[in-house]
Amino acid sequence: MHDSSDIRPARAADLDAIAAIFTHYVTDTVVTFMETAPTTADWERKLADLTARGLPFLVAEAPGGGIAGFAYAGPWRAQHAYRHTAENSIYLAPDHTGKGLGSRLLEALLAACAEAGVRQLIAVIADAGDNAASPALHRRFGFTDAGRLTAVGTKHGRWLDTILMQRSLPPVG
Repeated sequence: MHDSSDIRPARAADLDAIAAIFTHYVTDTVVTFMETAPTTADWERKLADLTARGLPFLVAEAPGGGIAGFAYAGPWRAQHAYRHTAENSIYLAPDHTGKGLGSRLLEALLAACAEAGVRQLIAVIADAGDNAASPALHRRFGFTDAGRLTAVGTKHGRWLDTILMQRSLPPVG
């Protein structure tokens, strides 16, 4: 099944829906290590920060309206030497998984990151032994395994690893 959502840059009107999607992952999963869901105001600050940095924040509009998912690239580390390296994040509304939307968002994010001057994109994926979809998605788009951090987080009574994956992006222009 293919998701026909339109992918476009995020805007302020999308942030309530983004907050709702992400809250599901904070409260009901170990996919993110966050334990308190960011508010819409927090997402407003994130959108403003990423926009000021020239980094992409994309949404997928659901075919009948609403937001089906989102993806963005944020700074990998604060030091200036890392300015061409970013970390990607992709989250889908629970009723929009398994339809190819993650692939479409990641493809659009890779293009937007290359255009923004990102040369290395890092994926940090929580691994509780039950999340094969995210590493598989990243591998399909050319990410390679860069390492594993063992038992670095705990959430919902579980110790969690992270898988680090990396993809080089070609210079644009």
